[in-house]
Amino acid sequence: MKNYPDGKPSLLLSLLPLATLVALLFVSIRMFGSDALAGSSQIVLLMSTAVCSLIAMLCCKTRWKTIEAGITANVTGIAPAIFILLLIGALSGSWMASGIVPTLIYYGMKLIHSSVFLASSCLICAVVSVITGSSWTTVATIGVALMGIGQAHGYQSPWIAGAIISGSYFGDKVSPLSDTTVLAASVTGTPLFTHIRYMLFTTVPSITITLLIFLVAGFFHTPASPHTAGEYAAALQATFHISPWLLLAPLTVGILIARKTPALITLFAGAALAALLALIFQPRILHEIAGDDASGAAAMFRGVFISLFGSTAVETGSESLNDLVSTGGMGGMMNTIWLILCAMSFGGAMTASGMLQSIIGSIIRFMKSTFGMVASTAASGIFFNIVTADQYMSILITGNMFKDTYLGKGYENRLLSRTIEDAVTVTSPLIPWNTCGMTQSHVLKVDAFVYFPFCFFNLISPFMTVLMAAVGFRIHRSKPEQAEGIKSE
Repeated sequence: MKNYPDGKPSLLLSLLPLATLVALLFVSIRMFGSDALAGSSQIVLLMSTAVCSLIAMLCCKTRWKTIEAGITANVTGIAPAIFILLLIGALSGSWMASGIVPTLIYYGMKLIHSSVFLASSCLICAVVSVITGSSWTTVATIGVALMGIGQAHGYQSPWIAGAIISGSYFGDKVSPLSDTTVLAASVTGTPLFTHIRYMLFTTVPSITITLLIFLVAGFFHTPASPHTAGEYAAALQATFHISPWLLLAPLTVGILIARKTPALITLFAGAALAALLALIFQPRILHEIAGDDASGAAAMFRGVFISLFGSTAVETGSESLNDLVSTGGMGGMMNTIWLILCAMSFGGAMTASGMLQSIIGSIIRFMKSTFGMVASTAASGIFFNIVTADQYMSILITGNMFKDTYLGKGYENRLLSRTIEDAVTVTSPLIPWNTCGMTQSHVLKVDAFVYFPFCFFNLISPFMTVLMAAVGFRIHRSKPEQAEGIKSE
């Protein structure tokens, strides 16, 4: 292969690591199926990182120290996300062992009618996510409860997960409390509420279509027999102490989020309060989790600790319910963290080698019309979600990459910020090795490959933003002299 004295890799060379990644992932999935994310996908990402590094050093004269620094910077940047993932694991385990999630499932089965369950779930998650500003927290709390309610009504897990993720990411996208919303507005220099109002022109039609799909699907759904739902309710009541007092934990978490308490503190407080409630309301469950090696108070505290960090299994008398109430705690998140670290290594190598920049330069050539601008931006955002495996990094790269181009061509910065959210934020949970995709699939116990086709809001949003650009709806361009004036400030 030809060496490049200026150190800039060609487009062909830059695409080789991506081709390697796609090819090896295909083989991995064919060989391991849904278990691919438990180890083989991580190996694929590391092998693709090695291919990228080898090409950069041999063909572009990039030093290993440069690549190593890029990988280190990438991995360092996700440290907060790793701690959040660990606390989500602790929250999931403690909320199950304490009876909080079973209580939500129990009352939810009584309140939500089967025919409107999918649409109701989507709407509930949307409201909660708007209030909290966090799709991750919404999925890990109310989402887990809705999974149980939906299964009791006879719905298949991918449909339920699709409704939960669709609603959660709608709220995450338009909430002023959302970090991705704030980031997209900030990186493009768009006032926050200007950004949110402008997003409504694409987001409202997308969620409306989504709700209609779920509503129609619900009417054609054959509900589980009342006997099955009754069995679920009876099994929950016989196994856990169901009490309205257990709802104090989700209420407290909601208040903390509304007060803009940092996510780490909120999740820790939610897990700690759940552990306390478990000691009060579920001593029998804690003894069962602790096993036969401990008794009395020691068994209860052992059970609490295991629910926070380890795998738990509770016998309810129903096999499907047993699967639902089993959790992995903090330890169960380690595969997720392992995958994220490998994915961030690949993204760091692609950036440090200059291959990402080479691909970016090729994309910009197609931005000659409004449709081309928005379509290229949306495609780039999705591409960076795949390559960098992190929605925050994708937002930052896409925003910084296109900001000057939009400005120079006289487009409003709110068009860029909206396109980024429509393409980056909502597609992140659809990519199995993305931080969002891996987290949601683990929490909901449904592989991203499986729930992907049912996340209608997440699939519709990128097409909606491109459609609005194609028809020119509410897209305004500033005068050339205004663009020049802004650029010079």
